[in-house]
Amino acid sequence: MSEENNRNYEDTEIRDEKQELGAQEKMSVDDRDQDSFRDQNETSGDREDQMEGDSRRDSDNGNEREPEFDIVELDDLDQHRGENQNVESVEGADQADRGRHTRILERVREEKRRRQERQKWRKLAVTAGAVILLVGGVATASYLSADKTEQTAQTGRMAQADEKARAEEESRKAEEEAKAREEEQKAKQEVVDSYTNLGLVQVSGYLNVRRNPGQDADIIGKLQENSACEIIGTEGEWYHITSGEVEGYVHSQYILTGEEAKQKAVEYVTKMAIINTEENSLNIRSTPDSSSYENVVGQALKDERYPVIGETDGWVQIKEGYVSADYVVVKYALNEARKMDMREMVLNQYDNIVISKVDNYLNIRSEPTTDPGNGNVIGKMTSRAAGEILETLDGWYKIKSGQITGYISADPQYVAVGQEAKDLALESASLMAIVNTDKLNVRSEPSTDSKIWTQISKEERYNVVSQLDGWVQIELDGGDSEEGGSDDRAYISTRDNNVDVRYALSEAIKFSPLEEKSNEQASLRTQTVNYALKFVGGRYVWGGTNPNTGADCSGFVQYVMRNVAGVSLPRTSREQANTGTAIKSSEMRPGDLIFYANKSGTVNHVAMYIGNGQIVHAASRRSGIKISTWNYRTPKTIRRVLP
Repeated sequence: MSEENNRNYEDTEIRDEKQELGAQEKMSVDDRDQDSFRDQNETSGDREDQMEGDSRRDSDNGNEREPEFDIVELDDLDQHRGENQNVESVEGADQADRGRHTRILERVREEKRRRQERQKWRKLAVTAGAVILLVGGVATASYLSADKTEQTAQTGRMAQADEKARAEEESRKAEEEAKAREEEQKAKQEVVDSYTNLGLVQVSGYLNVRRNPGQDADIIGKLQENSACEIIGTEGEWYHITSGEVEGYVHSQYILTGEEAKQKAVEYVTKMAIINTEENSLNIRSTPDSSSYENVVGQALKDERYPVIGETDGWVQIKEGYVSADYVVVKYALNEARKMDMREMVLNQYDNIVISKVDNYLNIRSEPTTDPGNGNVIGKMTSRAAGEILETLDGWYKIKSGQITGYISADPQYVAVGQEAKDLALESASLMAIVNTDKLNVRSEPSTDSKIWTQISKEERYNVVSQLDGWVQIELDGGDSEEGGSDDRAYISTRDNNVDVRYALSEAIKFSPLEEKSNEQASLRTQTVNYALKFVGGRYVWGGTNPNTGADCSGFVQYVMRNVAGVSLPRTSREQANTGTAIKSSEMRPGDLIFYANKSGTVNHVAMYIGNGQIVHAASRRSGIKISTWNYRTPKTIRRVLP
């Protein structure tokens, strides 16, 4: 190859190398820009490359940095070649140029090699990073796996601990229950052992305890099935026993004794509520609440025993309802005799009882006839009133009821006798306060220091709301106030035998109907009173204005006056008390209105005077429309509204 051709070849190779180097340098610059953008957070790698480049340049140029020398010198080379293009070359110059070209080529190739070396190390760094991440991930996974395993183990240990605690708690409860059963059994056995000569009742229902040994002896108590008694003697076929507060006789054929009785009796020992009140009885309520009498469902007699169902907030629950814990003793015991129910004691007051079955009232006549000239009406028996049959005549009974002795119809549709009468009596008997003194003070509180706000009269009967020590709360009347008179608490003293508190039945009241007068005014009064009497026995309904369906006191007199006399009255008793003309008690005539006040002095009740010292009025929910004495309580005012 000629020298010129050789030079051209070398120039071509140099240009190719230059182009390649420029492209690589440009790529290197672009790469660096991209690396700077992508690897902002990987400054350590960039810093390493920079140090490597600085070291390389320092080794090539001493201690001086040589920025981008390749491209600059190549440009100088091109310019030099152009300037000497047409100059004759000398061999020394040619050799110098070839030597220079050779050095440039070597530098280009060295730079290319170094760049390739950097790329290799960079790939190695990336690979190492990936390996590190992989190892870290494996390590993290291993840690999590180990943590999960530890958690599982911990959960297992906690479950085992809980199971152990649960087992220990169950074991503790079982021990406590076993101990409680043992103590309970011991207490029951002590009850049985407390009887010296135990007798256990073996009947279905109850066994009568009689006053004397004999079937005809008076019944003084009852022993229910599996009740206990102490046998204190024997008289023929009868055991003389004590049980509870009852001492009497029971037939021996119904009593289990000896060791067999002791073994069986343990089964029937239970918690009992023993009535421990100073009064004869204790209210049994449907709910554990003593704020009202509305929930009273019966009476528990003193010393009676009732199996306990539960205890809560000062109350003891028994089968019949709730009794106050303040007046009972709760302990393990056997059931014992009950005194004969006071309701049943009502029957002992009548040898041959008769009960009125009418809805309103039954006339009692002076003679066994309806002839007006011979059989005058002398009294009335309201619904469920009782009497004693003294004599039986053709279609008539001669009776005594209360203070009245006379004749009533024997028609079965009007009266009940025999077992029917006894059943009605037990159903209708209620606890009553019967006044046995001429006048008895009524106070607003159970204390002699309390205000006297009215008086009640002898022979009057009042339903008992509650009993206290030495006092009894009675129901006077419902009135027509918004509370229906419930706020007018009335207390009477039971000391000094001024009142008899017992279960009783209503009895006859005195009554003489008004005779028709010749003059018009007298006839109107008679018609008004007789019309009012048709509703005796009807319902009391607070707010009611029709006695056919139920009325309160003012609604009742308003209805009667409007329908008979055509007199229009205001709706309430307080408003009615301002109508008509005020009169004295000595001036009263049938048809006049009598008003009564509550303990605050406000009129809240009205009644119609019917003559013979009596009134007719819608009294209360318990009593309904009834006849009473005009001064059954102290009147506030008397008004005349009829001519």
